Amino acid sequence: MQIVRRPLAPGEMNHELIWLSVSSGGLAVAATWLALNLPWPICLFHALTGRPCLTCGATRSALAFFHAHFLAAFEWNPLAFLVYCALTLFNVYAFAVVVTRVPRLRIIRLTPSERKFVRGSAIALLTLNWAYLLLANPSL
Repeated sequence: MQIVRRPLAPGEMNHELIWLSVSSGGLAVAATWLALNLPWPICLFHALTGRPCLTCGATRSALAFFHAHFLAAFEWNPLAFLVYCALTLFNVYAFAVVVTRVPRLRIIRLTPSERKFVRGSAIALLTLNWAYLLLANPSL
């Protein structure tokens, strides 16, 4: 794997602007949803099995995260908390490079073994998170 820093090439897709817009739009929709006091989404998996799904607690984790209750956010759903932290860091980076037009970071040349490692790590994180949710919240 190689990480390079280079300017945006002519005609290259501006991933930072796209994903910053998607993230900001999602945040605006979520804030509007909560401000209008609309009903919470219902988890079909939880309704059918009585067990927490892979993302159970993610909404409560997000609310705690945006109120700066980071320990509570982590306890509701550790993986969601890590995603919110990573998304915050990416948004700061994306905003900075879009505004200042500095060179962008790009990951290039992932070997097949590195790709396999990334996939395995993602599966392991999801599995560990679900195990935590099942053990920490048996009443959910």
